[in-house]
Amino acid sequence: MHIQEFQNHMKRLYYYKDSKRGIEKTYIWFTQEVGELGKAMLDQDKEAIKNETSDVLAWLLSLCNLLDIDLEEAAVSKYGNNCPKCNKSPCECPFN
Repeated sequence: MHIQEFQNHMKRLYYYKDSKRGIEKTYIWFTQEVGELGKAMLDQDKEAIKNETSDVLAWLLSLCNLLDIDLEEAAVSKYGNNCPKCNKSPCECPFN
């Protein structure tokens, strides 16, 4: 399944609920999931990491649906060729 297909799937499943919740509250849910992913990583809990990365993606797609952003198109547009900063592949940007 491509990102756009999964985004459409998430829209069918959750758009009604997401639109009632609104962008701000959906964003809060998204950031909570990112925090849960961070905790799972600190705990080195592979199964929890797997579950939380899925949740982070799902909530990101929910936000994109509310904001009318095609995530696949946006990601390919920015990262589909070379690094957007140094224009190389692989990236040759210096570490910060």
